[in-house]
Amino acid sequence: MIEAREFVEAARARGFRHYAGVPCSFLTPFIDFVLRDSSLAYVSMANEGDAVALNAGIALAGVGGRPRRTVTLMQNSGLGNAVSPLTSLTWTFRLPQLLIVTWRGQPGVIDEPQHALMGPITPAMLEAMEIPWEIFPTDTSAIGAALDRATAHMDASGRPYALLMAKGTVAAQALEATSEIAAKRSRSAARWPSVPADTRPTRSEALREVLAHTPLESSVVLASTGYCGRELYALADRPNQLYMVGSMGCVTPLALGLALARPDLRVVAVDGDGAALMRMGAFATVGAYAAGNLWHLLLDNGVHDSTGGQPTVSSNVSFAGIAAACGYAEAIETDDAHEIGAWLEAQALDGPRFARLAIRPGSPHDLPRPTLTPFEIRTRLMQHLATRAGT
Repeated sequence: MIEAREFVEAARARGFRHYAGVPCSFLTPFIDFVLRDSSLAYVSMANEGDAVALNAGIALAGVGGRPRRTVTLMQNSGLGNAVSPLTSLTWTFRLPQLLIVTWRGQPGVIDEPQHALMGPITPAMLEAMEIPWEIFPTDTSAIGAALDRATAHMDASGRPYALLMAKGTVAAQALEATSEIAAKRSRSAARWPSVPADTRPTRSEALREVLAHTPLESSVVLASTGYCGRELYALADRPNQLYMVGSMGCVTPLALGLALARPDLRVVAVDGDGAALMRMGAFATVGAYAAGNLWHLLLDNGVHDSTGGQPTVSSNVSFAGIAAACGYAEAIETDDAHEIGAWLEAQALDGPRFARLAIRPGSPHDLPRPTLTPFEIRTRLMQHLATRAGT
């Protein structure tokens, strides 16, 4: 195991000062260390493909006639999001970057079900994209040589090089909000929300409102990946609920498909700010195609809670304004969980409803995971839906 500082300082000595990516729990020490260092830059991106493109732009700016050196951080489950820019941008224009890709679902290592396929195929995906890779160094003495191999390839080919990071490679690094980070947060927080974080409702309080206003016989609740689904499961595991694993940002298009196929049901998509930011194009599709049986609830705490609490950029976004502009029939923002109950009970309109609820960061300790497999939860939901009217 190494310290984040050891790798980052070795990388800095070789010209790596720009970082961008999407958080993963394995990456938390790196992101936290870089955020604390005012001489380094970290940009929190909505998805992995955007991170690759952003660093390609930084590389394009150049230093002494050569591309700038950048680091792109991502979980391997997000590698698919990055395939397009990795194959048609960085490869085509020869804009190199160092990829640090966490190896979730590594063969022989127990992990969550959403990594069962991506884990074994990650090396093959990198190889198919002609991206050389090696295991992220686990010993301090190996860091320099790994970085030298990476930079030699990047300089010679103008293309990316990848380090696959296994679980437990880097020691934890506590995040301390620096004045620079605080200033950034205060600038973006001017728009939303207006109440202090510790006075906002918790995620569990919001989900209790969802449970109280989504009856079994007429409603389906689809909860976004991360703590949202796990907290819903902990409060009440019902057959009309589905808990996303992986597929970050996909709960809303999933809900749209179900709502279109079952107009007799009230479909509630419980989203998160990080997930919504990752696939904001879904707002336009929902606004264009959804009928009045889709309720889109976004629980916004301004952080990636399940990967270490790194901030998102949601405080600078009017999600309700976006929803309204995309054709939702109704779009509201609130910091009162009780308003969500009334919103869920409202009559259907001629299009989808949207609500953004500001909640506080954090989650209960020892949060359980569903004991049923994702396939068993899917089967249970389908069996439940088969007993409802309209099938």
